[in-house]
Amino acid sequence: MSGLIQCIDSPDTMVCATRRLREIAQQKALAPQAVIEILDQWSAALEGLNDIPGVAFLRLWLRRGNLESIVLRELGANALHGEWREEGRARLRAFPLGVVGHWSAGNIAIQPLLSLTCALLGGNGCMVRVAGRLVAITQRMLEKLQAVDSGAVLLERVVMASFDHTRMDLHGAMAKTVDGAMIWGGAEAVSQVRALPFSPWARVLVFGPRLSAAAMDAETWGDPGERSAWCRRLARDVWQFDQQACSSPHTLFLERGGGCDPSEFVAALRHAFDEENRQHPRLQIETALTSAICLVRASWLLAHAGNRAVFPPSPDWTILLGAGEDMPYPTQGRTLTVLAVDDLLKVVSKFDGTLQTLGLGIRDAQKEERLAQAAGRHGVDRIVKLGRMHVFSSPWDGTELIRPMVRLVRHVRG
Repeated sequence: MSGLIQCIDSPDTMVCATRRLREIAQQKALAPQAVIEILDQWSAALEGLNDIPGVAFLRLWLRRGNLESIVLRELGANALHGEWREEGRARLRAFPLGVVGHWSAGNIAIQPLLSLTCALLGGNGCMVRVAGRLVAITQRMLEKLQAVDSGAVLLERVVMASFDHTRMDLHGAMAKTVDGAMIWGGAEAVSQVRALPFSPWARVLVFGPRLSAAAMDAETWGDPGERSAWCRRLARDVWQFDQQACSSPHTLFLERGGGCDPSEFVAALRHAFDEENRQHPRLQIETALTSAICLVRASWLLAHAGNRAVFPPSPDWTILLGAGEDMPYPTQGRTLTVLAVDDLLKVVSKFDGTLQTLGLGIRDAQKEERLAQAAGRHGVDRIVKLGRMHVFSSPWDGTELIRPMVRLVRHVRG
């Protein structure tokens, strides 16, 4: 195992590593502005790693303008330089929790690093578990950070730990010794980590499994002059992260109207999918995913006489065309279900809190406002324009990212 990613094999080793991180966080103040300076340089250094899924997004996330705006929104202007903020006769300042543990999903390459940046901006130490399948990719990205963080200002506060997911003794030791936790992943993984013996005062932030969808009104998708541009935006949203991210659209709801034929839109979408596939071809695919794609193609066509499907001979991408207001179970692997509906508001009213992001293509501003209000009431956390479904900032899943991992200390002067 490389020096940047440690293979931890005993609870005692975990406890010692966490203790060292806490001492550094307590003894060395680290203002967000100092963190941002290094992360911004890291963003530029990652330019040569665009073959890693999600690196383009990570580079945008790490840029100075993005991170400064998040700190300002969550902690206030004075927090950038670690200063007190006046509030009447008192003053407030953000201090680190201590050590934040990070349990990231094993299928999103950039997630361990994305997660730790949130805690570093609060001046914390970071204990990050890296799934075995992500070790090599994470190592490549960390080497770029090491190159720009010459004084180990950030890296001395980070332990990237690799251990088998079945080692509950190590998971437990990590949970017992951290002051906060950021947990990402599927339902089973999240439930397992939440059940660990965290200290009563530990702050736990959970980003569990969510789905995302897209919706367009007839005035938008029925316009031949704009149809191709919208299809390109949608294709980009489908391709990024290979539909494994919570923000990936799996279903597109097309509102009927104006005598427009959804099959005409699907023809344009097919062209956009072909073009996106040429620019970003799939390098490999798991056998199980190939089987799932073939099965959903056949099942869809057999389920209803009106159903249609468009796809190449390979499992590169799939478009399933039909009708209905209910989201089908996601297949992933660049599989998009397109459903014609009579009323988008009726669709949104059926959302049950599992939907994270709703990508919209709506021409009428008042209609979009009504849809946004309804989506917010029915549990959707992000409502964005199609083509920007993966462009994240704070809040994320309806919650802030930095503030939960700091303590806002109140000083009332005598």
